[in-house]
Amino acid sequence: MATALRRVVVQAALRRPFASSACAMHAGCNSEHKPTQATATEGAAAATAAAKAENEPSRSTASKLHQPSLADFIRAGAEKKGAAPVDTSPVPIPPYLQRNDFDGHGRSVYFEVYGCQMNTSDAEVAWSVLRSAGFERTDNIDKADVILAVTCAIRDNAERKVWQRLDLFRNMKRAARREGRSLQIGVLGCMAERLKGELLEAKKLVDLVAGPDTYRDLPRMLAQAAEGNAQVNVMLSMDETYADVAPLRLDATSKSAFVSIQRGCDNMCSFCIVPFTRGRERSRPMSSILSEIRQLSDMGVKDVTLLGQNVNSYRDLTDYTIPLKEAPPVRNSDGFQTIYKSKRGGLHFADLLDEVAQIDKDMRIRFTSPHPKDFPDEVLQVIGSHVNICKQVHLPAQSGSTAMLQRMRRGHTREAYLKLAEKIRSTLPDVTLSSDFISGFCGETEEDHLDSMDLVRQVKYENAFLFAYSMRERTHAHRNLQDDVPQEVKGRRLKELIDCFHENAAISNKRFVGRDLLVMIDCAVSPLARVRTEGFGPHSRALRGRSDGNLRVFLPEQELPDPRTGKLVVPQPGDYVVVRIMEATSGSLRGRGVQLSSISAFHSSTDAAAMPLPAERVA
Repeated sequence: MATALRRVVVQAALRRPFASSACAMHAGCNSEHKPTQATATEGAAAATAAAKAENEPSRSTASKLHQPSLADFIRAGAEKKGAAPVDTSPVPIPPYLQRNDFDGHGRSVYFEVYGCQMNTSDAEVAWSVLRSAGFERTDNIDKADVILAVTCAIRDNAERKVWQRLDLFRNMKRAARREGRSLQIGVLGCMAERLKGELLEAKKLVDLVAGPDTYRDLPRMLAQAAEGNAQVNVMLSMDETYADVAPLRLDATSKSAFVSIQRGCDNMCSFCIVPFTRGRERSRPMSSILSEIRQLSDMGVKDVTLLGQNVNSYRDLTDYTIPLKEAPPVRNSDGFQTIYKSKRGGLHFADLLDEVAQIDKDMRIRFTSPHPKDFPDEVLQVIGSHVNICKQVHLPAQSGSTAMLQRMRRGHTREAYLKLAEKIRSTLPDVTLSSDFISGFCGETEEDHLDSMDLVRQVKYENAFLFAYSMRERTHAHRNLQDDVPQEVKGRRLKELIDCFHENAAISNKRFVGRDLLVMIDCAVSPLARVRTEGFGPHSRALRGRSDGNLRVFLPEQELPDPRTGKLVVPQPGDYVVVRIMEATSGSLRGRGVQLSSISAFHSSTDAAAMPLPAERVA
């Protein structure tokens, strides 16, 4: 009943169509991500959006989205105080700058992506902007005219990798100059905002620095940098979501895709740099998200991950008509608090999930990265009510000690977190849980560390991301706490925590042995000499895929029956395969393929467990 009522409310809010357009001025992976050429269809879509913007130069992006821009707040503030009217109209392009001054003229761009999935999404937005401005893309760094590194500033190790690459890029730039050609180097993303001065002035490694909210400005910045003027634009926006930019996928052949639904973070955890590099929380209009996912479905994408720095705090006010003072407050998980004043109104994450899941019943829907405070009952109910919403929940803990959680400003106790984990396990029986933990945060004692290990034992996560603490400048911890845990102690505690995780993940994953899981094939891998599961020879080629719970699954590469055609086929990337699990470790599952299937067919089958294996059929 609640889901049906929510659907009526959401459909009413979505009745007004979303007008997509491109910016008028520009009309025309936890590792490195290797890009490939975008499809012609995507390029045509970008060109169409750019042409539409060309015909509508006087309309602002904010007016098209039916949501307030920063200009609206400035104007309203001035009127409230009785001040003189403020002119917030767009600043025209100066007469000495022509639109074609920003044209890429076919120059090739190489993207190198570091860090989280959000950076991959950012690179796809930047590529869309540059493609509309006449740039081309290459996956060969030696042929690039422009190298753009999309960077991460979350941990010191990530930054060190980027610095090493920038030294290499500088040498490439010098070599290109000796050959009589130009090579531009740019740094995008979180590291750009945090270290702009050092990048441009102290080390003079790059030609431009662009923050996460300034990708629309890339064509102009590249044009100005080509004249020898180093460029920097790291302004954070209160309303930029790139809702009107159709991302161009870096790997157009992949059957998985990322869709950004929310940017920024308001949580202000004491260890985290994100609010200072990504800005305040703002959400994309739901209609634009649904439109993008429909397009991905039409392109054959089978697995979509909704992205945001605090993805489950999604709150769309675009067409919300109830006065916010009268609207109900946003509900948090039981026992969780926020550092900011409670927000009111809008369409929430549960509303979005419910709508997204209905677009394509054979497309898997995932989301990351959430905050534990934003898992009210309705979110869990929506996850449980749709078979294509993956029963996988990332539940970042950071620490198992209440004292440390308070110091980290997480807004909850150890006990509240455990109750939430238990509720998720009971509501979604087959769910897999993953988490983040920090070893050696400011003031962490041996008792705090043991509490974290105990939490890992109790929850028995199927996946985890574990790191030693590295202090980030400008954070609350940097200003108010001491990084007083010695590095060798951090390393020892991290190793103990990793060992504890692997021990308990292996126990948790054993529950899948003997069961049939639906696995989406990612790729073929070979040879797997370590694999000793039945069906794998010492040099067998294997297929690798992911389960609904985001566990890696390996199976022999062999022909399997496809009930839809009655033929035997070798599964390809994007195919769903029923896999009988034979062996489980802390990091992966291994089994034998049974047959090809689909999400809807697998969950409607009542005798999946009785299906014989292919080898048994032959016998």
